[in-house]
This record gives sequence, structure tokens and C-alpha cells, in this order.
Amino acid sequence: MSLDKSERFKIKEVRAREILDCRGEPTVEVDVLTFGGSLGRASVPSGRSTGRYEAFELRDGGRRYMGKGVLRAVQNVNEIIAPALKGKDVRNQREIDELLIELDGTENKSKLGANAIVGVSLAVAKAAAEELGIPLYRYIGGTNACILPVPFMNLINGGKLAATELDFQEHMVVPVGAKSFSEAIRMSTEVYYELGKVLAEKWGRHSLNVADEGGYTPPGMKDPRDALEAELKVVEELGYGDKFVLGLDVAASHLYNEKTKKYTLMGKEVSRESLMDFYEELVSAYPVKSIEDPLEQEDFEG
Repeated sequence: MSLDKSERFKIKEVRAREILDCRGEPTVEVDVLTFGGSLGRASVPSGRSTGRYEAFELRDGGRRYMGKGVLRAVQNVNEIIAPALKGKDVRNQREIDELLIELDGTENKSKLGANAIVGVSLAVAKAAAEELGIPLYRYIGGTNACILPVPFMNLINGGKLAATELDFQEHMVVPVGAKSFSEAIRMSTEVYYELGKVLAEKWGRHSLNVADEGGYTPPGMKDPRDALEAELKVVEELGYGDKFVLGLDVAASHLYNEKTKKYTLMGKEVSRESLMDFYEELVSAYPVKSIEDPLEQEDFEG
């Protein structure tokens, strides 16, 4: 018996499981299966450095996986979300997302867990694209989608992500001159490989140790200008010139002292104004086009 065309897009099954992510930590993976036989599968990313206003990642606690298990979030998908979504059309993304938020009912998604909700939402979108027979980017961007995002490539780590003396969390290169996404990945990968050689030569072979997000961790490097200089040196040596700009993720909340209302920068406490002056110096001296989380998350005056 053949299905009506609209029936093919309806959700037949939603199931979740616990898997390990790239750090070896538990995360949620979700499958959404349509009556047409298409499968959307998504695993949920997890940030090491998060702010207090971000959506709540539901973990199990206890001894298992040092408290980082996600069986509660998996159970919420399988027992609460799955029955509510059965028969829904995967093309109705907004309706499904709103239903997920309604089922949770909290401001920060702490009842079902943001990791449960995000996993389902992503899997629904992938199932819809699969059933339509088009790439996910085309499904999300529409038939006229012709521009893809420019990737920010994390090359040198500091802050909470790495055992280095660098204060800023990520020092990135951005391939704005690439003609395609695949070219952007290739160019950035070449910079990454060559950067390892440059860092090892100047900062020692232990520079090739990487943080949990893959960036190099040069020992003894304290000044973010040294990181930017190294990245620019490699970009120039490879002949890419103005095809790259630079980006920083400061994650300044981790540099902030609540008692003194000051930030730590290269071993010294500095005021907000001094830190912002330093940013201006970096932007003036280098092609830094993006600074993420430059101030503490509640420093609204700044």
C-alpha cells in the first residue's frame, strides 16, 4: 500500500540514546524516522566553557561517568517527547520547536534538558531534508540559498580550554577569501599544519600538544599578540595574504574577579577600560575582525 505524499513526512518514531562525544563525554543522539522511511540523526554538541544564562544541559549526576551521564535526557526524549511528536509533519519545524518548548515549560529548558530538545530539533530538520531529497543547507536556506557561513578555525587555545598561560580562550583564523566552503576548510587546515611547525620551532615541541578543542597549546606563551603574530606569519608564508582575517574568543567571564570588579590580563588585574583599550590596540595592529565574549556576562555597562 502506497503512502499519500503528505503521510511520508509524518513522524513514525523518535528514539534517543547515550553516546560519547569527541571528548569522550556522554551526549545525546536522536533518531527521527518518518513514515516515508527517511532517517534524521543528530548528536548534541557540548561546550566546555558556558555562561550562567545558557540553556540547561541535563546531566544525571551520581558516580556513573563522573556525574556526566545523560540517561535522564534520553529518557525524556523517549518517554515524553516521542509520543508528543508522533504523526507530526517534519516540515513544520517551527511548530515542532514550539511544542518542545511548551513540553519543557521552563525558561532555561531545565525540565527536559536543552540537550534533549536540541537533539530532537536537529534530527527533525535532517529528516525533513532527507525526505525531500535535498541537502540540509538547502532545506534550511531555501531554494535561493547561495552563501554558506565562513568557518572560524580555532588554532591556539588558552583560558579554561587549555593548560597554558594564555588568558584568551580561542585564537582563530577566518578564511574570508575562500571561494567555497571546501576551499575554506582546505586553506585553514594547511594553516593549522604549518602553524604547528612554527610554534614548535619557537616555543618548543610541547606546543604540538592540543587542548580538548584541538588548538595548539604553546608553553610559555602569555601574550595573545604572540598567538596572532604566529598565525599571521603562517598565513603570509603560505601566500594567502588578505584571504584570512583573525578572530578571538576571550570568554572574559573566566577572567573576571567578582570581588575586585577587575579582569586578569597577562598576570595583572586590569579595569574594564584598560581591557577594552587592549582590544582596540589589537584591532588596530592586526586584522582582528571578531571578538567574542569580550566582557563578563553581566558587565552590561561595558
